This record gives sequence, C-alpha cells and structure tokens, in this order.
Amino acid sequence: MSRVGKKNITLPKGVTCTREGSLIKIKGPKGELHKQFHPAISVDISDSLIQVNRPDDTKVNKALHGLTRALIQNMVTGVSNAYKKTLDIVGVGYKAELKGKNLLLSLGYSHPIYFMPPEGIVIETPSQIQIIISGIDKELVGLVAAKIRSFREPEPYKGKGIKYSDEHIIRKAGKTAG
Repeated sequence: MSRVGKKNITLPKGVTCTREGSLIKIKGPKGELHKQFHPAISVDISDSLIQVNRPDDTKVNKALHGLTRALIQNMVTGVSNAYKKTLDIVGVGYKAELKGKNLLLSLGYSHPIYFMPPEGIVIETPSQIQIIISGIDKELVGLVAAKIRSFREPEPYKGKGIKYSDEHIIRKAGKTAG
C-alpha cells in the first residue's frame, strides 16, 4: 500500500471539506479551494478526518492514491496557512517594485517587465531585491514563482539573476589567461 496514500488527513479547526461526486471542496479561514479528482479513487470524509482509498493494486491506482492524498493535504494546508515563496534578485541595477498589484521588474534588459499576478496570488516587495509570493494554492504559488524566476535565471559565473531564497547557485570558474 502507498505510504503517502494510507495516511489520514486531519482537518484543523475552522476547515471544512465537502464532496460532490469526484469534486472535493475545502473551505477554511484563508479561502476556498476545489479540485476534480479521478473517479476511481474514493475519498471518505468524517468529522475531522479524510481517508483516501483505492479500489485495487494496479499501477495506475497506486499512483493516483498517493497523488490524490497529497493534493488534498496541500489544499487543507493552503486554506489554513497560506503558502509563501521568496525570490531574491542578485545583480547591479536589478530591482523589483510594485505598481498597484502589478510587479515591475528592471532586469538589465532594454525594457522593463510588467507582471500581472493571477487571481488569488499576493505579491509583496519588502525591498527592491526581494519578492514574496503568497497564496492558498500551492501549485499556483509555485508556478508564479517559476514564471518570475524565468525572466532572468541566475547565471553560473557571477550568480546574477532571480533565484529562490533557499537556492544555491553552483558557480563555474571563469576564463584563465594562459
């Protein structure tokens, strides 16, 4: 049996879960999330416990079992504690600032980059070289962080670019004069 799939999900106080067919809705203090899951996987909901079960031990159902449980756990965690990713900007003259809800990035190109965050994502810039992305949907927070990072990925020689705050850039040696 799947090690991830067989664990039960406990609902914290203030979080409710409802099921309509294969659609799971989770509501909490931070907001509401809903997601459609594979109909073969059954989700049993009691007062403060969610249990995910699979019908048989086929390879597909084993994979869906752990995946479904992990996605529901991420939804429960998101509506009770929002997810957060921090990006750091490294480089002379590189900076970020908020213009309303939009993010304005100056990354050494001949033009500034305007990024409009999707619904449900909050972007903060405590300083010109730091960006904090937060929201209740873990997948969406990760996608937005990856999109912003892709505007100027860190290069291996000087480490200039946008990187995750916990990311370590492996540096390469530059040219050596002979």
